[in-house]
Amino acid sequence: MQQFLMESITAGNCAVLRVVGEIDGHTAPELRQRVIQLADNGTLHIIADLRSVDFLDSTGLGVLVGGLKRLRMREGSLALVATGGRILQLFEITGLSHAFALHSCVPDAITADQHWQATLEGQGENASEWCQDNGLM
Repeated sequence: MQQFLMESITAGNCAVLRVVGEIDGHTAPELRQRVIQLADNGTLHIIADLRSVDFLDSTGLGVLVGGLKRLRMREGSLALVATGGRILQLFEITGLSHAFALHSCVPDAITADQHWQATLEGQGENASEWCQDNGLM
């Protein structure tokens, strides 16, 4: 079993939350807490990078849906990055692929979000440069 790790990389009021390992009943509360923390600190536009997540159960799905609702109440957003496989299939089967903006890579998720675009332009960077600088390619 892969160790559960989370890392948030912020830019203005935006953040990429990179998650590694399994999101289940044991680790989901940690993920919930991190999303609440980011939102409470003014980070309203989050991209959850789930490319290194190899298991996601209903508790984890519930935390992501709760995070989406929490951020939307504050005029924010939660986009997901997932590449094929079981994780993406889970969102399609549950119908949650209609609730979330799903992307195959972080640069695509950033490019699709006007808040991210404005934040990075304000820093004089584009999505590819920023992702490269932060190891998100």
